[in-house]
Amino acid sequence: MNIFVCVKQVPDTETKVQPTGDGSFIETSSIKWIMNPYDEFAVEQALVVKAANPDSTVTVVRVGGVKGTEALRTAMAMGADDSFLVDAPDHLDSYMTAKALKGAIEKSGKNPDLIFCGKQAIDTDALQVPQLLGQMLDIPSVSVAVGFEQSGNALTIKREIDGGTIEVYEVNTPALIACNKGLNTPRYASLPGIMKAKKKPLTTLSLADVGVSDADQKVKYTDFQLPPEKPPGKKYEAMEDGAIGGVVKEVVGLLRTEAKVI
Repeated sequence: MNIFVCVKQVPDTETKVQPTGDGSFIETSSIKWIMNPYDEFAVEQALVVKAANPDSTVTVVRVGGVKGTEALRTAMAMGADDSFLVDAPDHLDSYMTAKALKGAIEKSGKNPDLIFCGKQAIDTDALQVPQLLGQMLDIPSVSVAVGFEQSGNALTIKREIDGGTIEVYEVNTPALIACNKGLNTPRYASLPGIMKAKKKPLTTLSLADVGVSDADQKVKYTDFQLPPEKPPGKKYEAMEDGAIGGVVKEVVGLLRTEAKVI
């Protein structure tokens, strides 16, 4: 069984981001990159399936800057067998990203039986790439998966929708599954796994290699800005009984006229 996992490298949530001078993207030189958290569930599920099917291989694919390979190395340290990196700008739109992933999977020379992705990336929150990739490959796709069962080529997938309701889908492989928190508990990379990951194959491709060009761009990002700073809060002292009534009246007035929450 050929299992693929699509991962993205995203800025650490504690990283302070700054827009570039021209506002076209964010400064990436000082960013700490991590694997997209939802993709960790995808890697773990691929490894669980591999454990149940010993003749399987797990290949990890990423589209983004070649300067950092942390996400791919982490996935291989967890247990993936090899990886492909499509060297590209870190701010490709969803369509170009999906097409690049499709091209990399085809370049691997292996027909995918299962493809796992995270349900979304925490930086763009677009929630589009898994569905686009499934459509491009003409295979069933199920997103926001919180349950996975396999019997031969038959899959039973549970997905969570708004309100906590669970939907159950039955599909056959090949299929693409976009994973959500709760599907499993991702393992930590062991020290031996980290050492082995350094020797596992990592193939680098260009956008041209996977059939992607500037003509494929559907969305152009401009005018990146930081959100405006919140005004400082107001503090009121009402230690004396005689002052409490006046302070309460003033605070209620501000909540109604300025904050407009009551």
